[in-house]
Order: sequence, then C-alpha cells, then structure tokens
Amino acid sequence: MISDCRKGKIDRIYTKSISRFARNTKDCLKNIRELKSLGITVLFEKENIDTADMTDEMMITIMGGLAQEESVSISKNLKWSYQKRFEKGIVNVFSAPFGFKLNNGALIIDKIQAQIVEEIFDMFLNGIGYQRISEICQSKYKAYKDKFSYYGIRYILSNEKYIGDSVYQKTFTTNNLPYRKIQNNGQLNKYYIQNTHEAIISIEIFEKAQKLIESRKHKNIVSESPFRGKLICANCGTKYKRKDSRNKIYWVCRKHDNLAELCMNKRVEEKFIKQSFIRLHNKLWHDYKQILVPLQTALQDLKFRKFSGKTQVMDISKEIAKLREQTHVLARLKTKGFLDEAKYIEQTTEFTAKINKLQAELKKLTRSDDEDETLDKIEILIDFFEKRDSPMTEFEETAFESIVDKIVVKSQHELEFHLIGGLKFEEKI
Repeated sequence: MISDCRKGKIDRIYTKSISRFARNTKDCLKNIRELKSLGITVLFEKENIDTADMTDEMMITIMGGLAQEESVSISKNLKWSYQKRFEKGIVNVFSAPFGFKLNNGALIIDKIQAQIVEEIFDMFLNGIGYQRISEICQSKYKAYKDKFSYYGIRYILSNEKYIGDSVYQKTFTTNNLPYRKIQNNGQLNKYYIQNTHEAIISIEIFEKAQKLIESRKHKNIVSESPFRGKLICANCGTKYKRKDSRNKIYWVCRKHDNLAELCMNKRVEEKFIKQSFIRLHNKLWHDYKQILVPLQTALQDLKFRKFSGKTQVMDISKEIAKLREQTHVLARLKTKGFLDEAKYIEQTTEFTAKINKLQAELKKLTRSDDEDETLDKIEILIDFFEKRDSPMTEFEETAFESIVDKIVVKSQHELEFHLIGGLKFEEKI
C-alpha cells in the first residue's frame, strides 16, 4: 500500500482502527507522517480520527500506544493457548517437513519424498557425510534441490518427525515488540509428543543415526567441514581442499597443491576465512534493512508490474489477503472469549489450508523461474538477519551453511562470498 501511495495511486485511506493500521506507536506515526508528506490523509473509523487535522497527532500517539498494548496482549494470549494445548498433547500442524504433506491439519506420508528420506538415512549410516549426501541428492533429485543443502540434510537426519513423534516449542517468539523468533535453549519448556503421525523411519535406524551424529561431533572429520566443496579458486575454477600443517588448518587450490606452476593462488588459513565471514555477517546484520529490504521491494515491484495485467493473479491475491484478515479476526474473537478453542482451531486450520492452496496456484501463475527463487532466497536472508539479536563473535557453522552458497578465493588476501539469492560481497582477509 505504501508503495502504491508513493506512485500516486492512492489519494485517501480509510481504515477500521489504529490497531489494524500499525502494531506500535513508532510505525503508526512514521507511516502517517510519510503519507501526509505525499498529500494523503487517513481516516480511522473506530476512533473517528482524521489525519487531515494535524491536531490529531497527539491522539494518534495515544491510540498507537493502545494498539501496541493490544497487539502484545493478543500475542501473549495466543502463546498461552498454544502452551496449554501442548501440555494436553493437542497439536495442530501448519507446515509439513520434507517427506510429508498436510491433510486437514494432519501429517500424512508423501510416498515419493519418503523414499528419498529413507535413502538419506541409509547413505548416512553407510558412512557418507552431510556434504556428499547433499551433493548426491541435489544432483539426483533436482525438483527438491532447495531441500538438500548441507544444513537441510543435517536437519532431516535429526528430525524426530520421521519416527512419528513431534517436539513443540523448539523456538518461541519474544513477548515485546518488535517480535523476534528465537531458539528455545531452555528458556521455556519443550513438549515431546509420541505417535502424532505415521513414521517414515524406524526408531532403531533413527537412534543409530543420532549416535553417529553425536560421535562425529567429537571427531575432526574433514567431510564435516562447512567449507568442503564451497571454496573455489578464482584463477582456475578448481575446488579447494583442506590440509593440516603444524597444528594449523589451511585450504589450498588442488592444482596449486599438485604443481604450483599450474595455478598461482596460494593457500589460505581457515581461521582467516572464518574471520572474514564474521565481518561480512556483522556488516549485513547491521545494514540489511538498507541493503536487502530495498532490493526485495524492487524485485517484488518488478514482478508485480509484470503480472499486474492478469485478472486471475489479482483475484487470487485479494482472496489471500481476505483470508489472512479473517484469521486475524478469529484471533481477536478468541482472545476476547467470543470463540471457543475447538472452533478457533477448526476455522484457522481451514483458512490456513485455503491460503496454502491459493499460494500454490498463485506461484504457478506467476512462476518466473530464477526471479521466484531469487525472491525466496532474499526473503530467507532477511528473515535470517531479523532473527539475529546480536552481532556474531565466533564462527557459527549453521549460520554459514544457511546463507553462503560458495566462496571464490580471488587471492590469498581477498575472498568473494556468494550468498543465497545470487548476492556477492567481497571481503579482505
């Protein structure tokens, strides 16, 4: 909407209430001031406030504060209801891990994907490492390529859902605005519920995999290095290999290591690669709103203009927006006691299923190959940095695997990081 306002497509905005317009005072005033600078006024029906009258700004501040309190209250009430359901063993699933699909809010096995999951466990128990399994699956099953990153394979091998059980509250959302989803490392209770759905993997196989994962944590196994297969020589295109020398770990171009005259790119010490990633991570963590968010907006605008003439696309987009609004209304009715929990779960499950179906249809209609993938990856990047509460102080393997596709070694003193979404950043060593 703000984008359309900037383009001169909107003259005046009518909204039900301030709580629908913004979640907190800061956002409320920021948007209203920008709209006023564009000559656009806003009428809040519930509060009977019109921004055409500048003396209303103080009232907006007050009401914005109330909206913020209401938003926090709704969030707390919803989390309380979820926790009570977990304690009773009542669960409702909104997304399916690889190998499953959703059917009326329940997990059922996807036979084709389940065979791949079984193959992944089999490869791992036969001594094949995460990175090699990732490479095999990405090559063999191109339709699911995005599911088989190094981190994706690790996730599959450690996910209890494949034995028919479920762990809930692995992550949680903070109570105060701005809301952040963070890892639950003991701050709250976790709930392990057995036999929530049909299993793909036997308990025996799963336990063997967990023992192997645990044993590998205590071994210095080359195949488990997050850099394996990701370091590429800028001179000759050859992948780097790891070498240990005098209690130091280095990465060296294979051609250079065989014969220095074949490639002049010298070895790089691993600790400097890690330090370079930490610096890049912290720069992006600090400035992602100025770098990634505008890029995402620009790409979305380009895609919207490309498909804006298609009536079916617009109709589906409107229907998705309508369903999301209805889920918000249900949440408000639930927190105020006008809707019992069973009915709330039933209706939200129905709406979520409809939204997922419409989004799948929309994706088919607006499929633009690389554009869609780029937008998805940039969204993942933005979400990644939004969830980070502080800069990185030590190298984090999971973070590296989540956002880095490869590193091009330009010289012994310069690296080029290729992030997901096709973004490239140079960093000095």
